[in-house]
Amino acid sequence: MKAARAKTPRRPAVKKPSNPSLKDPVGVYCRVRPLSRPDQECCIEVINETTVQIHPPDGYRIFRNGEYRETQYSFKEVFGTLVVQKELFDVVAKPLVEDLIRGKNGLLFTYGVTGSGKTHTMTGSPGDGGLLPRCLDMIFNSIGPFQAKRFVFKLDDKNGVDVQCEVDALLERQKRDAMPVPKTPSGKRQIDPEFADMINVQDHCKVEEVDEDNVYSVFVSYIEIYNNYIYDLLEEAPFEPIKPKWNNCNTPVRNGDFIPPQSKILREDQNHNMYVTGCTEVEVKSTEEAFEVFWRGQKKRRIANTQLNRESSRSHSVFIIKLAQAPLDADGDNVLQEKEQITLSQLSLVDLAGSERTNRTKAEGNRLREAGNINQSLMTLRTCIEVLRENQMYGTNKMVPYRDSKLTHLFKNYFDGEGKVRMIVCVNPKAEDYEESLQVMRFAEMTQEVEVARPVDRPLCGLTPGRRFRNQAFREELSRKLEMRGGPINGETEEQSVSEMFLQNFPPLPSCELLDVNDDQTLPKLIEVLEKRHKLRQMLSEEFAKNVLAFKTMLQEFDSSIVSKENYIQGKLSEKEKTIAGQKMELERLEKKIKTLEYKIEILEKTATIYEEDKRNLQQELESKSQKLQRQASDKRRLEARLQGMVAETTMKWEKECERRVAAKQLEMQNKLWVKDEKLKQLKAIVTEPKNEKPERPSRERDREKPVHRSVSPSPAPNAPPVRLRHRRSRSAGERWVDHKPPSNLPTETVMQPHVPHAITVAAASEKALAKCDKYMLTHQELASDGEIETKLIKGDVFKTRGGGQAVQFTEIETLKQESPTGRKRRSSPSNPDPPEGAADSEWTDVETRCSVAVEMRAGSALGPGYQHHAQPKRRKP
Repeated sequence: MKAARAKTPRRPAVKKPSNPSLKDPVGVYCRVRPLSRPDQECCIEVINETTVQIHPPDGYRIFRNGEYRETQYSFKEVFGTLVVQKELFDVVAKPLVEDLIRGKNGLLFTYGVTGSGKTHTMTGSPGDGGLLPRCLDMIFNSIGPFQAKRFVFKLDDKNGVDVQCEVDALLERQKRDAMPVPKTPSGKRQIDPEFADMINVQDHCKVEEVDEDNVYSVFVSYIEIYNNYIYDLLEEAPFEPIKPKWNNCNTPVRNGDFIPPQSKILREDQNHNMYVTGCTEVEVKSTEEAFEVFWRGQKKRRIANTQLNRESSRSHSVFIIKLAQAPLDADGDNVLQEKEQITLSQLSLVDLAGSERTNRTKAEGNRLREAGNINQSLMTLRTCIEVLRENQMYGTNKMVPYRDSKLTHLFKNYFDGEGKVRMIVCVNPKAEDYEESLQVMRFAEMTQEVEVARPVDRPLCGLTPGRRFRNQAFREELSRKLEMRGGPINGETEEQSVSEMFLQNFPPLPSCELLDVNDDQTLPKLIEVLEKRHKLRQMLSEEFAKNVLAFKTMLQEFDSSIVSKENYIQGKLSEKEKTIAGQKMELERLEKKIKTLEYKIEILEKTATIYEEDKRNLQQELESKSQKLQRQASDKRRLEARLQGMVAETTMKWEKECERRVAAKQLEMQNKLWVKDEKLKQLKAIVTEPKNEKPERPSRERDREKPVHRSVSPSPAPNAPPVRLRHRRSRSAGERWVDHKPPSNLPTETVMQPHVPHAITVAAASEKALAKCDKYMLTHQELASDGEIETKLIKGDVFKTRGGGQAVQFTEIETLKQESPTGRKRRSSPSNPDPPEGAADSEWTDVETRCSVAVEMRAGSALGPGYQHHAQPKRRKP
């Protein structure tokens, strides 16, 4: 009979249904562990059935302003410190067991800080079994009468199940019974007293509606994820610790690189479900047998003593319960061989290792490495939950990084819609775990916002329900009626009736009673009948001997033919065995190749992940640089516009300045022309006067009294403040002056020095000094074109402004200049034989040339008219 292979339930056709009723949120429950000592400080309080409140411990800084803030978190249900395991099981795990029997998958995992009671919740303690033994007890209480015989269902190595016929299953059982290890019957199994109290559950909980027309088989497996490697805890091979890598010189590599021990590989079956290849899966028939298998693997699980927990789990453990079920045929006797009707569902019970901080556990060496891998896998789980939540809430399509950790990669199908997901958050209310508990609460509350697609129901087989019990009732009724009619009940009665029918063929015996001594008829008749019977017996014996001889001949011929056929079959069998061996070698080669390719694929995926990360970083850098360039371009445009405005403003300013300077130069030249005209008039008067008359020296007083025709200076701007009238220096003796002499000025050591009486001499102008005076004078020195120092006295009037301050209106500039007399040409020369009359004239002319005083008007921008006194020798034309 050909075996049929089953397949796990396929995911729904619509992966992301639009109807909200087709999705269920992840069920998150919270369990608060009791304090180990009554005097410990508690930071977690149960508010009601769905809310807990966490507050910082005493002396803990929360906010900068020192406020004391309490935070509340809501869950589907909260279990306090007094809740027993039975109540927790009825609410959380019982619906998952019911779905398992109905052909649906389920995932239940405990999450929390190390020492928060996760392993106790999952396994339990003596006298108080946890969720795992209660799930096993409920499963076997529900399917106990409907279990198939051992080896009827047989799991393959591709996450599928084969259904064997009764003959193949019987041969498998005989092989198992022939093993040297004695097998104790299930009913007489000796329970290990170490865990006997854990599975002694008196609740007898079971599923109400179980399909009685199906047969069931339970398979269990137990694995752990240690340092991101998967190990089989039920494997009988001895465990080898991690060995260091050796180089070509037969010495360990110094960089601390290690070769991991042989671990299991995750693969994907034809229905895109993840499974652990090569994992040991044991068929169990009772709760005791299943828990014994679990306890055998639990002893191999890695635990260690840390500062926070005496028996801290150093790995994530996964206990997988697979339930294979198939319907009976129409007669209700044998298993249906249609593979479409065979279902394989599984329930995964995960005990996650606790997150921990190394500064609290004081971990070193291997413990530190284990803690890093545990925290990394839990961080990957949190990242996957965050990305799933973001994709569902905001409609994004980001890639969920399941492959970053073996834990998330193994259970990615559950988050894609392959079953229900339940999480129990275990917290320790002591004050030392406040920060870790706060992070756990935030992650748990965020996990509730993730929705998982509801799995599809198992298809119906289409056969008449109740056929198992109807067939049994029919057989019982048939046996009862045969007994009532007196028919053959067993094989012995049938054999007796056949012998009686054989004896009826012999002639009947006459009466053997001798009533008379002289009776001579009875004995001859008896002798005659006996002789006939003897002859008949001899004939039957001869015929029987012939038949025996013929049968022996037939047996010999049959034996010889069997021997020849057996030889032929042995030859064929040896050929097949060679072929099978070759195929096994080929399979091993292909498996090695597959492992190599999977390793390469993993490396390529990691490389692709790195490249994608680099790509994202480069894109972000490119975007930031492009934004920076845009900002620089906009700044450049603004700067260009500003510079253009400044250039235009500066151009206008310089144009006005040039116009002002041109006007001032024109005025200066006009003044010079006027001075020269005056000098020419004086010379003309001297020349035209008679020589006997002594020339009179021009009087400066008369020059001062004469009206001076000057050119009009540029008028100030209309909005400029009124300028005070300029007064002569001789009239300013009674006014107060601010004599501003910068410290950088040099003494000139000239005969003529500026002297201002009643002056306040300052090195820097100040509002206080200006408020006390009416006049202002700034002494400024600069180097002239001939290399001499030129001193300018810039004068102005001080007046008050409307705002209450002081302002200076510059009115005039005096220039003091010192020149060298070298190369000066005199009119009075000893070689000139002029008469004495002319001597006086020449002498007066030379003195007039050396000591002449010229008054020159200079116009500046808004400075008003000013004086420039200079003593220069006048050169006469030849």
